[in-house]
Amino acid sequence: MKKIIPILFAICYLIFNIAPAGAFTMSNDNWVLQMGNFNTASGKPTGPSNKLSLTVGQTSPGLYTGTNFKVRSGFQYISSIIPFAFSIDNISIDFGTLSPTNPITRTNTLTVSNGSANGYSVTAFENHQLLVPAIGSVIPDTTCDNGSCSQTTSAAWTNILTYGFGYRCDNLVRTDCASGFASADNYKQFADNSKSETAVSVMSGTNASSSAQVRITYKLNISNTQAAGLYNNVITYIATPTF
Repeated sequence: MKKIIPILFAICYLIFNIAPAGAFTMSNDNWVLQMGNFNTASGKPTGPSNKLSLTVGQTSPGLYTGTNFKVRSGFQYISSIIPFAFSIDNISIDFGTLSPTNPITRTNTLTVSNGSANGYSVTAFENHQLLVPAIGSVIPDTTCDNGSCSQTTSAAWTNILTYGFGYRCDNLVRTDCASGFASADNYKQFADNSKSETAVSVMSGTNASSSAQVRITYKLNISNTQAAGLYNNVITYIATPTF
């Protein structure tokens, strides 16, 4: 018996986490970095005929150069030439009409531009398992062929008699996918918010990058006892730069 179209919606939120300000003095035998106070003003104001780079209140702000070095001191130099941006190429994933023991996959692409020297992270979670709210019928998250995969652990999923919903990550630009997907057959579950499971990282980077890109593959397989209905859930991706 054929099934009615299930739909997976994906949305994204952008959250900036900024750590509390602090002041330190760091040194060794060859150098001293002083941050003994917090600046009262900084920035790069401009006008029709002027451009000013300033920091007020910080110890010795300015540009210092020598034969073998260049030091930019002051908060005005922190501004990045790579703005933080996160995009998803397709936010509505339609699996179409399903038939038992015939796995279906769909994909979308996540792209991150990140100027933060400390990198970024993209985490994800589902609001609940694929569900028909009116009748309460559920397509469970896959546990993979050996029953071991979860939101944090991947495992092989090739058997057409293994049912459920899961995902994998493949690198397109850079190598920022979370670990566990080295094998092309490995999948994980999404963390389930309705079960109070914590969102897990699907991609992350530790350096600045103008474009990091991964492909997320969603896989769905049902048994011949699965109730007909319009199944859906929402996957939320949260992209966070690290400062």
